[in-house]
Amino acid sequence: MLTYDRVYYDGHWQAPLGAGAMTVVSSATEAVVGRVPEGTPADVQRAVQAARCAFLSWSQTPREDRAQWLERLADALAPRVEALATVMTHEVGCSLRFSTKVQAEFPISMLRLSATWLREATLEYPLGSSLIVREPAGVVACITPWNYPLHQVMCKVAPALAAGCTVVLKPAEIAPLSAFMLAEAVHAIGLPAGVFNVVSGTGPVVGEALVTDEHIDMVSFTGSLRAGRRVAALAGDGIRKVCLELGGKSPCVVLEDAPFERAIAAGVNSAMQNSGQTCSAFTRLLVPRARQDEALALVSAQLDRLPLGDPFSEGTRLGPLASAAQRDRVLGFIAQGQSEGARLVRGGGRPAHLPVGYYVKPTVFADVRSDMVIAQEEIFGPVLAVMPYDTEAEAVRLANDSMYGLAAGVWAGTSERALAVARQIRAGQVDINGGRFNPKAPFGGYKKSGLGRENGPLALEEYLQTKAIQQ
Repeated sequence: MLTYDRVYYDGHWQAPLGAGAMTVVSSATEAVVGRVPEGTPADVQRAVQAARCAFLSWSQTPREDRAQWLERLADALAPRVEALATVMTHEVGCSLRFSTKVQAEFPISMLRLSATWLREATLEYPLGSSLIVREPAGVVACITPWNYPLHQVMCKVAPALAAGCTVVLKPAEIAPLSAFMLAEAVHAIGLPAGVFNVVSGTGPVVGEALVTDEHIDMVSFTGSLRAGRRVAALAGDGIRKVCLELGGKSPCVVLEDAPFERAIAAGVNSAMQNSGQTCSAFTRLLVPRARQDEALALVSAQLDRLPLGDPFSEGTRLGPLASAAQRDRVLGFIAQGQSEGARLVRGGGRPAHLPVGYYVKPTVFADVRSDMVIAQEEIFGPVLAVMPYDTEAEAVRLANDSMYGLAAGVWAGTSERALAVARQIRAGQVDINGGRFNPKAPFGGYKKSGLGRENGPLALEEYLQTKAIQQ
């Protein structure tokens, strides 16, 4: 049980100005495992004022000093990996193994990578009679989701601090504990007061107060399309820059000459990663119509290798969903898929052997058409839609038949053919023939998947403004 009764701003743990508290419930046991303050607009105002005051000096701090601060923070978080992984396994439901590698260790590496990218960045250069200067954007509101709590925090906070910005963070309501543990590490290393601030609370109260505060210069948001629209509209009224990482309905295109067993297994692994609670998951599997049954057999075989169970047990690969609301939402989509005529091949409900916890059986639909809701809406659960196609051109059309464009996968008999198809897909990232995730590559989407990019050197660019000085 982790209990925090204070928020963190201006370099200190501060008593919140409201009396409310939010409980954190374990997705596996349904027991309360934590509690954090329910912040108010007044808390936001004070945190933003602290960040504004700190910006004056932090923005002028030499880049090497900022890089070293990031590395100190990484060093302070490293001994906390086990505790962070345990907390996020409770909050999100992913296996402890996954939490350790992805939810805890990767965010720490993002700090170190951001320090490297800062050192390598070109922050000023001559252009004719001008000196082009890249300067920090200002005070940044970071609003993060629950599916990758610390990962998404660090994808914003690390480049923002590297760029010379100061930050006010609002973590997700159902998964805020790692953000408070991060604040403990920030406090332990003595990061200058006001550079990093945390106010927990709900989106409509704390989130909207942050986005509309007149002293916020930029908003970086990751979450649903619906919430992203609201953030963009509010930020637009104040003419604030926004970086939005929103939803996805990513296709995995398997061409007829692809190595089928490898391709299908990789597609299933992607769709089920973090129990499907991943914005870039390949939740649409596009296969040649004549080989759909073969593909379904391979899908089932791969799911047999991903046992569902207690996320703290050694052999578990798939755990529960993050909340009762998310479980019920996913079950609603499954029911809708059946009502629309998609063929339920596997799963479809709650597992009888796991009555406690927010579990949903890994679910597979076949004969899914592009006009079905389960082919268009981001379900955010362990649900895979298998969609047959007849020609390569149809496969490309189906892959692009989505309001989203976050990620995609293409498998073919040759890398040349896979690359040719990848170039036709409207998505921010495309993996070909099993290409692995590259943290140095920019991450973000086309269409309604968002604006801007995270990860890699380009992430630093999001938090910089450009000034031309004529000489």
